Amino acid sequence: MTMTVDYYLAPMSPWTYLGHQRFVQIAKAAGATVRVMPMDLGKVFPISGGLPLGKRAPQRQAYRLVELTRFSQRLNLPLNLHPKFFPVAGDPSAKLIIAVDMHHGTDAALAITGAVLAAVWHQERDIADAATLGTLLAEHKLDAACLALSNTPEVQARYDSYTQSAIDTHVFGAPTFMVEGEMFWGQDRLDFVAQKLKD
Repeated sequence: MTMTVDYYLAPMSPWTYLGHQRFVQIAKAAGATVRVMPMDLGKVFPISGGLPLGKRAPQRQAYRLVELTRFSQRLNLPLNLHPKFFPVAGDPSAKLIIAVDMHHGTDAALAITGAVLAAVWHQERDIADAATLGTLLAEHKLDAACLALSNTPEVQARYDSYTQSAIDTHVFGAPTFMVEGEMFWGQDRLDFVAQKLKD
């Protein structure tokens, strides 16, 4: 039986960045179907008890940097702890991912997701800037028309739908992987996702 994974992500999340490529490899190895579902954390957090980074207690902010360093080193993934363009609005890139998914399909959506995440956390690029997003499309040989598509009511409706789905499913952070109704929150839970996909 082919399993489906609902992949709730935020394109400006360092934790999504740290787990993305591993998740793609795990899903591919398992032959799983992936639904790429960018969500608006600005709407999810208030309902789920989460706080934007700047409003978290200092000790939580400090420990976040410790953990990011640990995982970056463990996974051998370059990560700027204080990227030039962060905090950054996630909506433009989230909607671009959706547009690519609609136009090119899941594999392309996963590829542009990886590109967007690396742009923030490794390459010091502004993912809220339309020119940057257009360049990312070109670098991955994806249709430039996806940028215009990302600004359509159809894409906005799907983005809103994914965000509402996250809220209804009790998602509270990114990345979250829903496999056959079971929730796995965080890139550090990917071993459990892999096991679930083997069951």
